[in-house]
Amino acid sequence: MEDMISTSYLERYSGVRERTQALVAGLSDEDMLVQTMPDVSPTKWHLAHTTWFWETFLLREYLDGYQEFSGEFNYLFNSYYDGIGERHARAERGYLSRPSLRDVMAYRAHVDDAMARLLSVDQDLTTQALTPLIELGLAHEEQHQELILTDIKHVLSRHPFAPGAFAAPSRGQPETAGPPGWVEFAGGIVEIGAAGSGFHFDNEGPRHQAILTPFALADRLATNRDYAQFVADGGYQTATLWLSEGWARVQAEGWSAPFYWRQGETGWEEFTLHGQYPLDPDAPVLHLSYYEASAFAEWSGARLPDEREWEIATLGLLDGEGRFAAPGASAHPDVAAQAAQPGRGLRQMFGDAWEWTRSAYSAYPRYRPAAGAVGEYNGKFMCGQYVLRGGSCATPPGHVRRTYRNFFPPDARWQFSGVRLAKDI
Repeated sequence: MEDMISTSYLERYSGVRERTQALVAGLSDEDMLVQTMPDVSPTKWHLAHTTWFWETFLLREYLDGYQEFSGEFNYLFNSYYDGIGERHARAERGYLSRPSLRDVMAYRAHVDDAMARLLSVDQDLTTQALTPLIELGLAHEEQHQELILTDIKHVLSRHPFAPGAFAAPSRGQPETAGPPGWVEFAGGIVEIGAAGSGFHFDNEGPRHQAILTPFALADRLATNRDYAQFVADGGYQTATLWLSEGWARVQAEGWSAPFYWRQGETGWEEFTLHGQYPLDPDAPVLHLSYYEASAFAEWSGARLPDEREWEIATLGLLDGEGRFAAPGASAHPDVAAQAAQPGRGLRQMFGDAWEWTRSAYSAYPRYRPAAGAVGEYNGKFMCGQYVLRGGSCATPPGHVRRTYRNFFPPDARWQFSGVRLAKDI
């Protein structure tokens, strides 16, 4: 099937796979073997799992004569697909000293060669059969590119000398974020969710109507300076600001500041993917749990946005305008020029930091997961989690959309998650 779809998808597939390899090029073999908590997966596992995905959902089904690389890998690198079979425990992925990293790289090369054949050789396949799976596979690998960054950041943060995963890029003159403003919206009957023929995850639809009351959003993300005032004002010692479960977590785990803040000799410092540096007061605050974001909003006399409010507010904005994980760029946000110019309307809606919403992650009206194991991708997690919007400085460029729904449990702190305030009007 040597048509436009095969050719373009082969180019896109190769580009995504090359970007994954580029992300890990500066890591040592030892870096890629470590698992520092159950939610963190070793880099080696991410490299193998993304390869397993292509093998499992495309090559075994659609490439005649395909020979799997190893019969053990279906057990070792299945993440959560019960329909595929039994799997290795998530919390014990760091125990897998074998296969070696060299074997995993050979696995990637084996699958890449087979995918090149699948996407370039004439076969009795239909566009309808291949297109959704290829698009899903590309988006899946991009999601794991972000997870590689979040997870290796946690791994290196546990080192006593705070090494960086990447060299620090040169920075321009520091800018001041300026005071936040508010942008008001009338609400009313609105259309929510993805529509049209472009790729989107199943949890982004079906498109449906919703009713919103008038609201306002802060015109920029909350900064480290904003959040430091919350910390200094006793935010972590004031029970009335917190949801009950959040306050219990503060007490049990001794939370007193965002996840990667450290007390240095001259004040707060922050661990980044480039090492540990003095806290930039005007950069977006990162690595907040939902509980922390909610408590900060309460302290601010505001609230978190509803995800429908966030989506409607982005009408007319370009998805790609923001700080994403572009090759060679900083893997940590500094003060973007758009954040330093009040009066321009909403800024930093895409990139920099995932924005917690107050919306529980649940199904849209008339939602049904896809048939088969691939239907486990999103739907079965619609319980006990909250929606985040917008992408972050660790998200690959071009990955997110205004309808994109990320989701994590409310205690998650190792993601690049921040906060934008909202209020009723």
